[in-house]
Amino acid sequence: MTDIKIKRAYEEAAPADGYRILVDRLWPRGVSHERLDCKQWAKNIAPSNDLREWFHEDPDHRWNEFMTRYRDELKASPDFVPFVNEISQYPIVTFVYGAHDELHNNAIILRDECIVALDITPINKINENIV
Repeated sequence: MTDIKIKRAYEEAAPADGYRILVDRLWPRGVSHERLDCKQWAKNIAPSNDLREWFHEDPDHRWNEFMTRYRDELKASPDFVPFVNEISQYPIVTFVYGAHDELHNNAIILRDECIVALDITPINKINENIV
């Protein structure tokens, strides 16, 4: 079973991160390759440039539509299934992203879509069912 975490690119890498993957189309500003310490850069499954630019024009009002459009991009991508198969080989995977907003970013959507594809029950859902 794979545990998928998300972490900002500006936070220090840690051994608990497991296999780190940058999931943005653009490299985070001011962060060296050594400091980011990612094993992979999955820019081919990041939101398209058009979608990314559209969302950043008005993120407060476009989040719900961004989620829908990015999910559609992932479902249409020939790279998504191989990506899911690859991450399933690791016990811990951390999706690294550069956005400042920790609640509204593509890593959250990608994590959720990978959880569905891997049929993983998130830990918080397991804990909710234990009463």
